[in-house]
Formats: sequence, structure tokens, C-alpha cells
Amino acid sequence: MTFQELNISRNILQALAEKGYANPTPIQEKAIPVALRGKDLLGTARTGTGKTAAFAIPIIQQLDNERATGRPRQIKALVLTPTRELAAQVGDCFREYAAHTRVRHAVIFGGVKQKAQTDALARGVDVLVATPGRLNDLMNQGFIRLDNVRHFVLDEADRMLDMGFIADIKRLLPRLPRERQTLFFSATMPPPIADLARAMLRDPVKVAADPADSVVETVEQRLYLVEKQQKKDLLISLLQKEREKSVLVFSRTKHGADKIARVLSRAGIGSEALHGDKSQNARERALANFKSGKTRVMIATDIAARGIDVIDLPLVINYDLPDVPETYVHRVGRTGRAGRAGLALTFCSSEETAMMRDIQKLTGKQLSPATL
Repeated sequence: MTFQELNISRNILQALAEKGYANPTPIQEKAIPVALRGKDLLGTARTGTGKTAAFAIPIIQQLDNERATGRPRQIKALVLTPTRELAAQVGDCFREYAAHTRVRHAVIFGGVKQKAQTDALARGVDVLVATPGRLNDLMNQGFIRLDNVRHFVLDEADRMLDMGFIADIKRLLPRLPRERQTLFFSATMPPPIADLARAMLRDPVKVAADPADSVVETVEQRLYLVEKQQKKDLLISLLQKEREKSVLVFSRTKHGADKIARVLSRAGIGSEALHGDKSQNARERALANFKSGKTRVMIATDIAARGIDVIDLPLVINYDLPDVPETYVHRVGRTGRAGRAGLALTFCSSEETAMMRDIQKLTGKQLSPATL
């Protein structure tokens, strides 16, 4: 199927063509027609499946049609994201897809001064991309009204739960119009998220990218059985062997990410840690350095890594195994994107063997231990 077959408008097709996007991903193919019909949607899809376009394209198309009336700009669509990095990434997508339309958007998040954001709001926007904290602050100050919102997107709901934002979302819901379209996306569906979806959605259409099928065939997966105290030596050895490659290393904790970065620094391997305790400027600088190739090795926690969108990332290393099996799929999906070859290396200590069994059960793929 092509984007043309999804009845996407000419202006958006032009923007997609300029970016080299010819065919929709499975989640886009399923979600875009549903969203264009104005239906509520419950989407299960991890980062990297193209879900941002799955909600951005139909919202832009519907709002662009409305803009033809020439009415004053009001916030007609609200996209709520858990992290600053993801908000910026979603904003970039809206800018790209709406390049040839009349739709204007703004992105607001905490950690930076609000003046530039409130100035953008004062000029008028059709789409607002926001994180919960800054949205709540600016609403309380009177800069934002949501009375005219027709499309509400909750992105990465499971990360909202991880970061303690569910109470903020529940407080927000009464301030949104009852008559609206809601597009709800989550990589996983734990009970609190399933309950939230039931409360927010009206007769939703369910679309999914099966997590077990989402580790693409272009990704080679290798397993290293190594005890916790030996992991740092194995990591250094592998990174010295793969000197030319950009590498994303996953740590389960913020403290662990900082510790790995110090270990690599002592070994003469340039790296940066990325996690929620870093300032906004530090995080943006680290991301820019990694995307440009200035920093070869990035050590990130799972939440922080959701702001990393690098198409040509050849190598991912799971230094620690994640607590949730689906998270392994999200991590591995960072490489092997857009049909490129990718390599995912996983370190597993004796304490983590049960986690590894759960991962292999989910993916249906048994990994034989590798050696250097």
C-alpha cells in the first residue's frame, strides 16, 4: 500500500515525498484511515514503528481543511507526551508533515524559560504538543484554554505511568471538551493503562503492531552470559572492537548510566550519559552530539532513550536487562530501521536469567550464548 491509497491530501503527500517516505508502516496503514474518519483509536505500538505520523497526518489533514475558512487560530488539537525529548520530536514531525499546509503548531515543555513558548501561543496555534507539567503551569497562568480541542492524543501512555503523570492526566480530562476525538497510544498495556483507556475512549478502534513481531529480521541478536562485575570489561572490549560504529548502550538506572560513562572515560572511550536528571540543555546537547556523530557512544535509560531518533544506528547494547520484556523489543528496535542491518548485543548475568527467559518467550526467539 502507498500513502496515496490512504486518501492523504496532496499537500501532505508532497511533504512525505520530500522526506523520501513512499509507503506507510503497518501502524500507519491501520491507524490513518480510522483517524481520518474521526473515530477514537487505541493503538499499541512501540517507538520506531511510525506511530507519530499515524496520528499527526490525519490531524493535520482535518485541521488544514478547517483552516480554509480563515477563522482565528485556536488550539484544536492537543498532543500530550511524557518527556521533553519526545515532545520536541513530535513537534519536528508536525513541522515536516504540515510544511505545505496552513496548520501551525507549538511545543511546550518544562526545564526552559516559558517566554518563547507563551509568545508562540499568543501568535495563535492549531496544534499544541506538550508535557503534563508545563501544560498545567501555563493553563493555571491563563495562557492556555482547551475549550476548542477536537483532537486529543495521549502518546506513550505507559511511560506516563512510569513517570507518575497519570494523576495529572486525570485532572486534565474534565478541562477538555466531551465531544472530541481521542487517539490513545501505548507500547504496553498494564492494568492501570487499560483502565485509563476505558475511561477516555468511546467505542475505540483497536490497532496494534504486535510486539513479538516487531524485532525486524534485519537485526542480528547476540547474547553474552557475563556476571555483573565483568560487564564493564566486556563492554570496553566490544567497543574497542567496533571502533567505527555509533552505539547506544542501555542502562536500567540513571546512576548506572553515569557509572558506565565514567568507566568508559577512564578507558579512553568518549561517551555521554542521557537520563532524566540531566538539565534540558545538557540533554539537548548530548542528543545533538550523538546524532551528528560527535559522540560515538550514548548510555541511556529507557525513558530518556525515547528522545533518540537516529535512523542509521548500527549497534545497540543491553548492558542491563529491562524489568519488562516488551522493553527489550523497544530497545532492539532502535537499530535495523528503514531496512538497514542492525546488531543488538545483550549482557545477561546469573541474576537476570529469569528476565532473559521471559524475553525469549515473548519474542519466540532462543538466543545462543556468544563469545568474543
